[in-house]
Amino acid sequence: MPEPVEDVTYRQEDWYAEELADRHFVRCEFFHVDLTEAVSRGAVFTDCVFGNVAFNASRHTDSAFTRCSFSKCNLFEAEFTGCKLVGSTFDRCDLRPLRVDRGDWSFVTLAGADLRGARITDVRMREVDLSGADLTGATLTGVDLSGAQLHAAKLIRADLRGSDLSALDPTAVQRSGARIDAEQAVMLAQALGFQVG
Repeated sequence: MPEPVEDVTYRQEDWYAEELADRHFVRCEFFHVDLTEAVSRGAVFTDCVFGNVAFNASRHTDSAFTRCSFSKCNLFEAEFTGCKLVGSTFDRCDLRPLRVDRGDWSFVTLAGADLRGARITDVRMREVDLSGADLTGATLTGVDLSGAQLHAAKLIRADLRGSDLSALDPTAVQRSGARIDAEQAVMLAQALGFQVG
């Protein structure tokens, strides 16, 4: 692992298609940086700030963005595979269509996010804040949503099969056409006070 870069501010930089490999940034700030089509494998960003950064079509594998804040960033067609984003926040970011496969997104704040059509599979998202998020038509399969905040989320036509929905109050979300499996159906019926069987 290379020596970490600490407390550096980057502005108006062109990192188009940059190979970030296993670089390590701590408490760095990125403003108006172009990371379109950038690729990171094993990169680490800790306590970093991203403002108006373009992550369009970027690919991130086994990288970590822990306790980072993303504000007004564009993640159009960004992909995260096996990445760790524990404790990060997203504010007014363009997140469509986002793809996340495996990894740990626990304690991430995505309140009010537009995640229509997002594909999130086999991800740990414990205590994630998705309150008011729009997940219409999204795929959230095999996702650990234990302790998640889902109040007023739109789950219309979302595929939720295989995910932990123990924190879901079915009366507090929009859910028409959402897909669940038989086990989830029993649990949600019990949450509504039904006795099953």
